[in-house]
Formats: sequence, structure tokens, C-alpha cells
Amino acid sequence: MPALHAHPTLTTLEQYEALPEDMRAEVFEGVIYDMASPSQVHQTILTELLVSIRSYLKKKDGRCSVFPAPFDVKLSDKPLTIVQPDIMIICNPNKLDGKRCNGAPDFIIEIVSPGNPADDYIRKLYYYKNYGVKEYWIVDPMRKIVTVNYFNGNLFNIQYDFFSTIKVNIYEDFYINFADIAELLNR
Repeated sequence: MPALHAHPTLTTLEQYEALPEDMRAEVFEGVIYDMASPSQVHQTILTELLVSIRSYLKKKDGRCSVFPAPFDVKLSDKPLTIVQPDIMIICNPNKLDGKRCNGAPDFIIEIVSPGNPADDYIRKLYYYKNYGVKEYWIVDPMRKIVTVNYFNGNLFNIQYDFFSTIKVNIYEDFYINFADIAELLNR
């Protein structure tokens, strides 16, 4: 994820909002980073996870919402930090203003892009943990691994393979069977 601006001037919210609509970008501490377009594998995984999460939320409780990228999450105003997680669950409707989520979602999933795995494993892990995300999954299609980071209460970091059924820890009874997703990828 190369930085677009090498000069020390920090990006403002107005400058970010003025970027071309077709440009996918995130801002970390005032510096804009261009995002690559997602691959077919990425979009297949995203779609399956989104459908699974949405159907659970519809059955379970109406107060939480799920959003796929591109949807902005403003973690900080000064310096400006805006991310576009692949999938997020937001349970506090007061964080939503019609344009974006202001503050940390409860749950985030990032699907690793082959060009820049460090972004999801290092940079975003740091920001999500420090800004109050309760649970963060890193789905790595190349390695066929899902890393679950749970920051609420008992902190843990557990890796699962793509043939596992994985518990969504912010809920008592929500499990995602990755074997179903792995099967789609092998077709």
C-alpha cells in the first residue's frame, strides 16, 4: 500500500472527501494510502462471509448492522485515520452518521491481499486493537488461514485453517464454517 503523498502535510477530512469517487484509499495518521482493487477470490470470500453474518444478525438481534467495503470508518480526527475494512459489524447506531462509522466497529474482518499482507497483520492489527475494536479476523486466502484476534476481556490470537468452524466471539452462538467457503474456492 504505497503512500500517495510524500510531503509532510497531513490530509484533512475535507481533502479525503474530495478524492475521486472511484479511488479506494485509507488514511493513517494523516497520510493517504492507495488500496488495490480486490481479486475474485477476495470477493468470493467477502460475499460468503457477508451473507453468513447478515443472516445471523437478522435472526439474532436487530440492533447490529453489517457493512462491506467500501464504507469508511473514522478512527481518529487528529491526526486523521480512516479505514475501509472488508467487513464490519457495528452495534452502536450512534456511531453511524449516514456517511461513515465514527469510532471503532465491534467486529472487523480483513481479507489479505497478496501484494501487502503486512498491512492487515501489522498496521491494521495495531490500529484496530488500540481504537477499541473487540474482535478482528484476518482471512488469508494464500495461506488458507484465519487469524482471530479477540481484544475484549481475555485477549487472544488463534489461527485456524480454512476447514475449521470458527466462533465469532462477540456472540454466544455464532459460528462460521470456513469449509463451505474453501469448497467454493476449489471449484
